[in-house]
Amino acid sequence: MKLLSGVGELPDGVTKTVATIGNFDGVHLGHQALIDSLLLQAQKLSLPSLVILFEPQPGEFFQGTDAPERLSSLREKLDILASYGVDYVYCLRFGTCISQMSAAEFATQYIFSRLRVGYLLIGDDFRFGYKRGGDTRLLQEISQDYKATVSIFSDFVIDRTRVSSTVIRKVLNAGDLEKAQQLLGRPYSMCGRVVRGDGRGRTIGAPTANLRLNRKSAAIEGVFCVKVKREKGSVLSGVANVGTRPTVDGKSKPIVEVHLFDFDASLYGEMLTVYFMDKLRDEKKFSSLDGLVEQINNDINAAKKYFQDVLKNITDKSNKSWLNTKTH
Repeated sequence: MKLLSGVGELPDGVTKTVATIGNFDGVHLGHQALIDSLLLQAQKLSLPSLVILFEPQPGEFFQGTDAPERLSSLREKLDILASYGVDYVYCLRFGTCISQMSAAEFATQYIFSRLRVGYLLIGDDFRFGYKRGGDTRLLQEISQDYKATVSIFSDFVIDRTRVSSTVIRKVLNAGDLEKAQQLLGRPYSMCGRVVRGDGRGRTIGAPTANLRLNRKSAAIEGVFCVKVKREKGSVLSGVANVGTRPTVDGKSKPIVEVHLFDFDASLYGEMLTVYFMDKLRDEKKFSSLDGLVEQINNDINAAKKYFQDVLKNITDKSNKSWLNTKTH
C-alpha cells in the first residue's frame, strides 16, 4: 500500500481509481464490508483501489477538545487498511482551507480530478464540503461530467443496530468490550511506542511499559486484562491501566501503562499493540500508595485468573486469528 499526502499525485500510469472516502475511525465491520466491496469492484474494473481519509478528522478540527474520542490513530488505520490489500490511501490534511471549500469545488478538484476517481463507493449518509453542503446526489451529478460512477453502500447492520464508530464509542465508554469486539470484528486495541516513565512501577514490584498515544483522549478508561503484540510478532499477556493516574500525579492526558506477566526485558522505543480483552475495574484514586500497591497486586492476580479460566477454552484459531495482521 502506498500513502499519498500533500499534493497527493497518483503515479502517471494510473488513469482511474476505484475509491471511497470517510474517517474510517476504528475500521469496524461496516468499514470492512465497504472495503471488501471496493476491492471487488477494483478487481472487476482492473483499477487500483483508493481510500481517501482526513487528518485530523473533521470533528476534531471543528470541536477541538470537545471532539469524540478517537477509536484509532492514523497509524492504526493505515496498518489495518494495508492488511486488507488497499493499493493507495490519500491522507488529506483537514484545515481551514478544506473546511471552507464548497462541496462542488472539493468534488471537482480532489475526487474526480486530482485523484482520478472513476468509481466512487460511499455511504448514503455521506456529507462533505462547506457546512456539509454536499451529498450523494451532488456527487452523482458532478460525476457525469467525468464519466465516473457513484455507487451507494448500504448500512451494515448487526442485531438491528447500524454498525458505526459512534455506537462503538458508546459501547467502549460503557466498558462492554465483548460488544465492541462483535462490532469491530476483533478485540479493541491501541498501539503506541514505549517511552520512559518515572520508574515507579519497578520500585513496587510491578514494572510497566508506558505507551505514548497519538490521541487527545481515549474511548476507554480503567484497568484491563490485555494481550500485547510486539513488533516482531510475539504475543504476551498482562494487565493495563488506561487513564490519568489520579493517585500518583493526575495527568490530564490519558496514558497506557502495561504490566506484562513473567517479562523483564527492555521495551523502550518499541511499538506495542495492546488488545483489551476484559475490564477489571474503573480507575480510582487511593488514599495512600500502600492502598494502590495492594490493588495493583489484586489486579495482576485477577488478570492471571482471567486468562487461565477463560482463554484456555478458546481454540487457537479463534483466539489468535486477529493477531496475524499488523494491528487487528
